[in-house]
Amino acid sequence: MYYVNEEQIKVRLATIPELAAALERIAAEWNGDALQGLAQERALHQAIEIVTDVGSYLIDGFLMRDASSYEDIITITGAEGVFPSDMTGTLTELVKLRKPLVQEYYSWNRGVLHPLTAVMAERLPAFKDAVEAYLAREL
Repeated sequence: MYYVNEEQIKVRLATIPELAAALERIAAEWNGDALQGLAQERALHQAIEIVTDVGSYLIDGFLMRDASSYEDIITITGAEGVFPSDMTGTLTELVKLRKPLVQEYYSWNRGVLHPLTAVMAERLPAFKDAVEAYLAREL
């Protein structure tokens, strides 16, 4: 093990409660207008960045094998027991949205509530708890 950048992991994890609340509100109040569509895009994008940033810090700090993609970050951290195995599929589905959200934003359907919006409102706090438990256990 080299240096685990706990500070940067904590900073990112600290944004999860507010983000999860926003995702929950977007899902609950969905009417498909442009403002909600844009808010949903940003919230999903931020969820992706948190999960992949935290995963990258863990991979680097605990000398896990190098990741070759965003999906690989989830595979590696999941295999290392950072989060329960039942989260792997959902987190992989989430990170697969990065390309459509960041590179193909012009074709993203803003008028439709994405199914992961409500799911991530629940899964992100569980991810945060799992990472914190992993750090407590491993450090």
